[in-house]
Amino acid sequence: MTDAAAQGAHRARYRRILSFAAREFIKIWWFELVLPRFGMTSIAERTRGPRMQRFAKRFHVLAVELGGLMIKVGQFMSSRLDVLPPEITKELEGLQDEVPAVPFADIRASAEAELGIPLEQAYAWFDQTPVAAASLGQAHRARLADQDAADTGLDSVIVKVQRPGIDEIVAVDLAALRRVAKWLTRVRLVSDRVDAPALVEEFAETSLEEIDYLHEAASAERFRENFAADPRVDTPEIVWERSTRRVLTLSDVTAIKINDTDALRAAGIDPAAVADAFAEVMFDQVFTHSFVHADPHPGNIFVTPEAASDTGQNFRLTFIDFGMMAEVPDNLRDGLRMLLIAVTARDSRGLVKAAQEIGVLLPSADTAELERALSALFSRFGGMGFAELATVDPREFKDFADEFGDMVRSLPLQLPENMLLLIRAVSLTSGMCSSLDPTFNVWDAAEPYAGRLLRDESGNLMQDMAQQAMETAAVTYRLPKRIDAIITRVDDGNVTFDTSALERRLDRLEGIARRIGSGVLFAAMLVGGALLVPSIAPLGITLICVSALPLLHSVFGGRRPR
Repeated sequence: MTDAAAQGAHRARYRRILSFAAREFIKIWWFELVLPRFGMTSIAERTRGPRMQRFAKRFHVLAVELGGLMIKVGQFMSSRLDVLPPEITKELEGLQDEVPAVPFADIRASAEAELGIPLEQAYAWFDQTPVAAASLGQAHRARLADQDAADTGLDSVIVKVQRPGIDEIVAVDLAALRRVAKWLTRVRLVSDRVDAPALVEEFAETSLEEIDYLHEAASAERFRENFAADPRVDTPEIVWERSTRRVLTLSDVTAIKINDTDALRAAGIDPAAVADAFAEVMFDQVFTHSFVHADPHPGNIFVTPEAASDTGQNFRLTFIDFGMMAEVPDNLRDGLRMLLIAVTARDSRGLVKAAQEIGVLLPSADTAELERALSALFSRFGGMGFAELATVDPREFKDFADEFGDMVRSLPLQLPENMLLLIRAVSLTSGMCSSLDPTFNVWDAAEPYAGRLLRDESGNLMQDMAQQAMETAAVTYRLPKRIDAIITRVDDGNVTFDTSALERRLDRLEGIARRIGSGVLFAAMLVGGALLVPSIAPLGITLICVSALPLLHSVFGGRRPR
């Protein structure tokens, strides 16, 4: 294709994306804003389901025909089971794997241009049929040449090769998405709740990293190091000698796809156990390592059978494709810890505080009504798994939404940075676990982890209180010496006066100070012990008992006969 033809194709692609978005915006504006103002809300509600389904089908066709980032947008929409209706998510599920392959001749030309040598020299064998085709590239099986195999200790490998011209396609798609984001800033219903341009920029940064295979290779090695001591998790090894920005060679770790329940059972693996392990590993990524695989769809996770370990687990989870990773900053991780603990404890006030800590809910929000709504939500639906929620009368959900919908919509909500990929990871994880085990209950998976987090938080709190008590005791210990030094300086001065009254007052002050120090120490030990009783009962009870000593000194110590 000539440069002029390529530019023409890119302009046509840009216009097609914008025209699709414009048509859909007009339809939404008409049905959701105009008709309700003329008293025809029933028409909008009655047609909403079919309209959403038709939209999803049209976008599905557009994404498959255009490829590029449109596939990524569709994949993200298909994972948003929490906010998008099933008419959309169900239709777009096929975009996880439904991507046409690039002809092998184009893949060969691209790979040889990157590696600088013919494929026959780089690999002993290269399969022309791709094992997987994705929106930005595709993967082929291969065998390393003898010398490379001897150097790396690997034989069978997977070679990922970027689609030709993908850089230009990504640039065009991002330009169109930025334009659509500007349109969204003029829609108050959207702009009041989300910074669309910021989300697009975050999506752009992630997409540009995803088409840099050297960045993906570095992320894969970091992920591998994080779980090096965890027998539940495995990752492929990188063959750096055969990897560039557009070609990535890594060990072949393909096994049973995580959503292939029939193959799992045939291998003697319980899908429910896989769901539990998968949820725990994803929790570890967020709260322990702060580095999360943000694209855990079925094509990127394998289950490898192995001999049963001491814990009884007879498999390991193998993650691939580290092009889309989410960093979790300390402040976000702390907020998410608060959120997890609050949800598992059904603590509405704690949940609001966590939302403010994360940045989803601005501190200026009036949260009294929100806390009441969350309390009602926990009271009615708390602890239910997805299977149980599916049995709830939809009218009950509607009544709840009608009662609190206006209040929630009036809150100053926003989606902070670093949340887009994390939300995607959580959404995919929830959907995957529910498909593996229809009775999967996210509360059951979260509560043990929240318990560990709570024990960690209690330990940190106890350390802080102990440190504060030691500092108070040190000050109290040094106080008499300082008082003696003051008296000595007065006694050694040129001015003489009767210091007996001053000495009596200082002695009384010394006694009061010591009793105050004992009182602080008593409170610290009592509160610390109470916090530790649920998790570490012996230590907690010991602290409570020992706290009686400083209490006795605080009440009776320092008293002298008049």
